[in-house]
Amino acid sequence: MDKTKQLTQKQFDYCMECGLCTGSCPISRELSTFSPRQIIKRAVLDPEGGLIRSREIWNCLSCASCSERCPAEIDFPEFISSHRQAARKAGNFPQESHHGILQAIAGLQTCNLNQRRTGWAQKAGVFRDSGEYFYFVGCLPFFNVTFRYLNISPLQSAQSVLMLLNKMGIEPVISNHERCCGHDALWCGDHTTFGKLARWNLDVIKASGAKTVLFSCPEGYVTFKKYYPKYLGTLPFQVLHLTEFFERELPQAGLSFQRSATGTITYHDPCRLGRLAGIYEPPRRLLQLLPETRLVEMERNREHALCCGTSAWMECSSCSKAIQSERLQEAIQTGAQTLITACPKCQIHLMCAQNATDADLKVMDIYTYLRERLVERNKNDGR
Repeated sequence: MDKTKQLTQKQFDYCMECGLCTGSCPISRELSTFSPRQIIKRAVLDPEGGLIRSREIWNCLSCASCSERCPAEIDFPEFISSHRQAARKAGNFPQESHHGILQAIAGLQTCNLNQRRTGWAQKAGVFRDSGEYFYFVGCLPFFNVTFRYLNISPLQSAQSVLMLLNKMGIEPVISNHERCCGHDALWCGDHTTFGKLARWNLDVIKASGAKTVLFSCPEGYVTFKKYYPKYLGTLPFQVLHLTEFFERELPQAGLSFQRSATGTITYHDPCRLGRLAGIYEPPRRLLQLLPETRLVEMERNREHALCCGTSAWMECSSCSKAIQSERLQEAIQTGAQTLITACPKCQIHLMCAQNATDADLKVMDIYTYLRERLVERNKNDGR
């Protein structure tokens, strides 16, 4: 649906007299010609296609920094998303990062193919084909191969999740039949691919009998929570991000954690988990479960947190690198030795930028950090 037609005259008038969005936008600070307000103006005054033929439609990170502060309550990421499908139909496509390999993988997963994507889980713990809890792993197996050159293993995060769940007595469903959640296709205007992936995942989860689906990836979580019901109707299961689940369940699971050996830590709020899903405190409370943990906040945190600089594996540019470097410097200025995040893409993007610096900062995912602090009670407890 064209979000331009949903703007009231009052919203548009207020928007044209404001400018908070442009002042809040991380892209606008690096690219002076980019302005959310001017994009809205162009869409309203030139409804026949000026915007959908421009490159600016792909520059937006959909990070929602602008919407968070918008007095007119305009949801700019949704506004941009509604025009990207039309842009794609008009032959205006985004510049895909990493030679388009991740878009190609998503496209392949719309086909009826056999996957072998649970080998890592067989080595990490115990899981099932059916049961109450379904752990939606997402694209971590593909990230593990694609970003090997960064000396990073995104699957380490999934292994840590499975180990923690097993320690709590939970043997989740992990499926070879799962597909990409469709987040990137949706935000790139490829609604056909998104729809195929969403329907496939819904059928797989239904067949497992799961009542609760757990996500370590914020993008998978917000896609299921917000967009699957929008396109497919009410879901027959509960959707929880693992920081919510662990924050609720770990304190009563009888597990013990040791003090941190990595000194002071700071936490980076992913845009999808924070501004798009409103989850700010569960990750922080999880980290504070660890004894003698000193968590210091960056200058911009929670709803004001700076984006990691790129979205949906597209338009990775000098702007992206500048934003990532700025975020790393913010973390360093806290005096922290470790930067924790709850998003695999944020970790990849920040570590990629870090490779071009001499920054002495460890970037970790929150689940591996928790698992490394876990006290093993004995080797024969069966979990």
